[in-house]
Amino acid sequence: MRRLGWVASALAVFALAGFACGESGFDLTGPPMNIRVTRNGRTLPISEVPNLESGDRLWLRPDLPAKQDAHYLLVAVFLRGATNPPPEKWFAHAETWNRQVRDEGIYVTVPPDAQQALFFLAPETGGDFGTLRSNVRAKPGAFVRASQDLNQASLDRSRLDAYIRAVTRISAKDPGSLKDASKVLARTLNIKVDSDCFQKPETQQLSCLTQEQNAQVLDDGHTESMVATLTSGASADLIGQLSASPLGGAGMYSPYVGAVVDVVRIMNSFRTAQYQYIPALIRARDDRLELKLNNPPSFMNPKSVITVGLPTVGAPQLPPLRALDSKQVYCAGNSPLVLAVGGAPLVFSTSLAHNFVLHIPAEKGKFIDLPARAEADRGGFVVNAPAEEIASMDPEATGILRGYWGFDAFDGPSFQLQRSRSEHWEVPESDKGALIVGREDTLHLQAPESACVDKVSLEEKPGKILPATYKAVKPGVLEVTVPMQKAAPGKMTLLVSQTGLSAPDRVPVQAYAQAAHLVGFTIHAGDANGVLVGTRLDQVLKMDFRGEAFVPAGLKHGGDQDQLTLTSVPAAGALKAAQSGVAKVLLDDGREMDLSVTVQAPRPVVKLLSKNVDAGQAAVSSPIHLANQEELPQDGMLTFVLQSAAAWPRSQKIEVATEDGSFRALLSVKDGSLTLQDANTVLARLNPLKSFGPSAFGPLLFRPIDATGTEGDWQPLGNLVRIPALKDVHCPANPQKQCVLNGSNLFLLDSVAATSGFSSAVTVPVGFAGSSLDVPRPNGALLYIKLRDDPSAVNTVALPVFPE
Repeated sequence: MRRLGWVASALAVFALAGFACGESGFDLTGPPMNIRVTRNGRTLPISEVPNLESGDRLWLRPDLPAKQDAHYLLVAVFLRGATNPPPEKWFAHAETWNRQVRDEGIYVTVPPDAQQALFFLAPETGGDFGTLRSNVRAKPGAFVRASQDLNQASLDRSRLDAYIRAVTRISAKDPGSLKDASKVLARTLNIKVDSDCFQKPETQQLSCLTQEQNAQVLDDGHTESMVATLTSGASADLIGQLSASPLGGAGMYSPYVGAVVDVVRIMNSFRTAQYQYIPALIRARDDRLELKLNNPPSFMNPKSVITVGLPTVGAPQLPPLRALDSKQVYCAGNSPLVLAVGGAPLVFSTSLAHNFVLHIPAEKGKFIDLPARAEADRGGFVVNAPAEEIASMDPEATGILRGYWGFDAFDGPSFQLQRSRSEHWEVPESDKGALIVGREDTLHLQAPESACVDKVSLEEKPGKILPATYKAVKPGVLEVTVPMQKAAPGKMTLLVSQTGLSAPDRVPVQAYAQAAHLVGFTIHAGDANGVLVGTRLDQVLKMDFRGEAFVPAGLKHGGDQDQLTLTSVPAAGALKAAQSGVAKVLLDDGREMDLSVTVQAPRPVVKLLSKNVDAGQAAVSSPIHLANQEELPQDGMLTFVLQSAAAWPRSQKIEVATEDGSFRALLSVKDGSLTLQDANTVLARLNPLKSFGPSAFGPLLFRPIDATGTEGDWQPLGNLVRIPALKDVHCPANPQKQCVLNGSNLFLLDSVAATSGFSSAVTVPVGFAGSSLDVPRPNGALLYIKLRDDPSAVNTVALPVFPE
C-alpha cells in the first residue's frame, strides 16, 4: 500500500533521515523547465514521454524570468547503472542566465547504454559543474536510486492529484453524487478512500476526501515495472527499519516511504559545507515541467542543488489496460459511450498515454476510428461518436481501443459493440401470464440484441402510458418491472425504445386479474384465531363463519402458497369441534368466495401444578445463594407436575425450549421423562445440561403436543442459569483498595457489589476470561452478585476472606 500522506508521513521520515525540510511536504514551486523529446523525427512534449531510448534528442529550456537574480547552472547527466560510473562526456551543462540558453534552450542526446537520466539546477559558485560531476561519478548507484525513486514518487503523486482534482470538481457540480463518484475514482486510480468521510454531512465530505492522509495510493504493478529499483543491501535495510517505525507509520506507509526515505538519505549523504541536495518531484503539463520542492532552496552555504529525475532509459512498459467485464456488450450509439477500463492508473492520471481511438469495423471492409479520452471519474474511456458514423458500422462489431504510450502505438482491450436497430421481442412462455393487475409484476423480454435499449414503458391503452423499469440480466434478455397496481385487465403493449431510433419496438402483452385461490381454513375449537391457506390472499378483506367475523391479522408467503392468519372480532372462541359449514370470504374488489370449513378438535391444554428444583452438585457446593426461586441451575434437575382436564393421552409429549427457540427437548411417557401419577397427571423430569448442553440459559417455556402434531400454547417454566465456581477473596491491608475474587467461569457473573443496593459495584465486561477479578471489599464475608444469565436477581455469596 502506498500512502501519500505527505504532511504526516514524509515529514516524519525526513526528520528520521536527518534532513531539514519544510513544514508542508512537496508543495513549494521550483523553477520550471520546458522539455521536449525527439525520436526518429517525431517530437513529443515531456508530459507524453514515459521512457527515453538511446538516440533520443532532448530539448531543455529553463523557464526563468529575464531578471532572475539567482544564477542556476543546468547540468544534465545520463547514468548506466549502479556499478558503472558514467563517462565525463555524458555530462552536459548550460548557464541558465545566458540569454541564448534562456531563449533557445539546449539539446542533449541520450547516449548508447544509458539507463537513467537526471538534471540538476545548481547555484553558480565557480567549479560547481566539476563538483557535481565528481559526486555523480563517485557514487553512481546513489544517483541511480535517486532517479528511480523520484520517478516513482512523482508518478504516484500524479494519481492522488488526479483524484483530488476530480472530487473537487464533482463536489462543486453535484455534491450528492460524490460518494458514488469517489468509488469509481478509487477503482480507476487504484486509491483507497476513507469510507468514514461519507458518514459526515454532505458539506463536509469534500474537505475530508481531499485531506491527503485520508487517501491511500495502492501498489501499481505498472508503475513498479516502469521504475525498477534496487532491493538489496544496506539501503534496503535502512528503508525497512524506518518504514516499520512508529514515526514512519509502523509499516502502513512502508512501500511509499522507501522511495522518499531513500532520496532524502542519498541527498543528505552528499551535503558539504558548500552544497546540499534537495529532491524535486515533477508535474508535467505539455512540455512544461513544474518542479515541486519539499524545502525552500538556499542561496547561502550550504547552497541547494535541485535534483530532478527524468524518465527511465529503456524499453517501454506498455500499460496493462483491461476491460472490467469482457462479456459486456455496449451500445455504440450511446452519447457518451463509456467503456469501463481498469488496470493502468497512470493512463488516467498522466498524459503518458495519449491519442486514443476506438477502432471499429464498418461496412464494405472499412474501419471507423472514434476519438476516445480517459476520464477517471467515469471509470474508463469516453467516446462521443457522430450518428452518421455509427450508422455505417456493422450491426455487431468488436472495437479495439488503440493509443500511444509515448512514441509507441499499442492496442488495448477490445469491446463488444452493437448499434441500434428494430428488434423482434418475445415474451417467454413462462412469463405470458405474469402481468396481474393490482400489484407490481415482472416479466422478461428476449431479442437477439438488447444493449441499445434506453427506455421501456407500458401502453395500457392509447394515450395512457405506464412507466416501467428494466435491467439487462444477460445479453439479449431484459427483466422488466411494471407497476400494475392501478391497471385494468386486458390487452396492452410494451414499448421498447432504443438509442437513436425514433419509433419504439411494440410488444403485445396481456394483463390478467387473478382472484385469490382458497385451499382451506384451519381453526381449533375454543380458538379465536385460524389460518387461511391459498394464493393471492392479500385480496382477502374478511371472512364470516357461523356468525363469527374474522379479519386478517398477518400474511406470510411460503413457497407457492400464502398463509393468512384470521382473528375473530370480537375474540369469541365459541366454535365447537366438528362444527362445519360454508365460510363467506370477501375480497377487496367486492367479490365473495365460498369455502367449506370444519372446526378441528381443541388444541391440547395442560396446567402446571407444581415444580421442584434439585440443585446440582455445582450449586450445592457453591457458596452462592440464589434469591429467585424461579432460577434453575444448569446442572440441576427440574421436576414439575402437569395436569390435563381429560385423561392424559399416552402419546402426548411435552416440548421444553429456551425463549429464543435455539434449544429444544421433547419429554414423553415412552422415553421415561414423563411418569403418570394418575390418569390426568404426569410427573416430568428435565436435566437441562444433558438436554441442552452448556450454552443454554434464560427463560424456559413448555407446551403440549398431541399425537397429530397439534401444538398447545407456550407457558413459562423457569429461568435457566449457569453458576460460576467461586473460591475465595484476598484483601490488602489498605481498606481503600479493592479485594481480589478468585474462581473459575467468572464470565458468568454480571456484576459484584458489597451491598445489596449495588452501589460502587464492579461490572464484569463482555469477553472477560480471567480466573480472578477485582471486587469491592466484602461486608464481613458477604458479597452480592448478579448472574449474567439473570441480572435482575440479587444473590448473596459467602466466601472465606484472606489477607494478601
